[in-house]
Amino acid sequence: MVSIPLASFLGSPLSAALLHVHGFLGLNGWQWLFLLEALPTVLLGIACLFVLTDRPQLAKWLDEDQKAWLEQRLGSERAGKKLVGKASICKLLSNRHFLVMALVCSGASAAGTTLSLWQPQLLKSFGLSTFETGLINAVPYGLACVVMVLWGRHSDKTTERRWHTAIPLACIAVGLLATLVAPALATTLLGLSLALCGAYSFKGPFWTLSSGWLDSGSAAAGLAGINAASNLVGGGMVSLVGLIKTVTGSYGLALLPLVALALLGSMSLLWISRSASPGGSSAKQ
Repeated sequence: MVSIPLASFLGSPLSAALLHVHGFLGLNGWQWLFLLEALPTVLLGIACLFVLTDRPQLAKWLDEDQKAWLEQRLGSERAGKKLVGKASICKLLSNRHFLVMALVCSGASAAGTTLSLWQPQLLKSFGLSTFETGLINAVPYGLACVVMVLWGRHSDKTTERRWHTAIPLACIAVGLLATLVAPALATTLLGLSLALCGAYSFKGPFWTLSSGWLDSGSAAAGLAGINAASNLVGGGMVSLVGLIKTVTGSYGLALLPLVALALLGSMSLLWISRSASPGGSSAKQ
C-alpha cells in the first residue's frame, strides 16, 4: 500500500515536468504525460496474468517453508470467531459492523481521492508555477510513505488496531481544518501533510481490523463491498468539493465535508468496536 503515496511522490514532479514537453514528435505535454504514465500500467497489467497466482502453494516466488507458513496462518485466521459471519452481500448490507466499516473507510478514501485531484490546484493558488506546484505537492506524499510504515509497524508491535485506525481519521480532520483556519502556504502544506499521513497510515490497521471481523465465507464480498462503497463516496466528494469551491471561492470551506466525514468515521469506529471480542477481536483490536 506504500506504493499508493509513493506513486504520487514520484509522479507529481514527473507530471509537472512532462507538462512542459510541448511539440516533441508533434504531441503536447499533456499527451506525453498520458502516454508515458499509462505505459507502465498496461505492461504491469499484462505481467499480472503470468506472475500472480490464486493460492500461496502456486506462488513460484515463495519457498516451501514460506508457503507452509502462509497456508497455516490463513487457516488459523479462518478458524477464528468473527463479528461478521458467513453471509451474502445482501445480508452484509444490513449488518451494522459492515456498514460502519464502509463509513470508516469512506473517510480516509474520500480524503485521499479528493486531495489527489484538488491538492495541486490548492497549492498553485498561492502563486506557484506548475513545476513548483509539482515539487511541493510531492512533499505530503513523501512524508506519508514513511509515516504509514512506522504507524503500521507500531500497530503490529502493540497488536492494537482500534485506535491505530481511529487516530489517523482524526488527523485527516485536523489537517484539513488547518487549511481553513490558517490559510497560508506553510500551514496549508503542514495541514495537507497531516491529512495525507492520516489517510494512508489508516490503511494497514483498518484492513487488518476488517479482515479480522469478517468470516472467510464473506471476506471477499465484504472487503470488496467496503472498498466499492468508499470509492463511490470518494468520487462523490471530489464533485462536492469542486461545487463548494465554485460557489464560495474557498478551498478551506470546500474541504469541510471531508472533515465531517473523517470525524464521523472515527467516532463510529470507536463506538462499534468498543465491545469487540478477541480474534477480530479484542478490545485492543
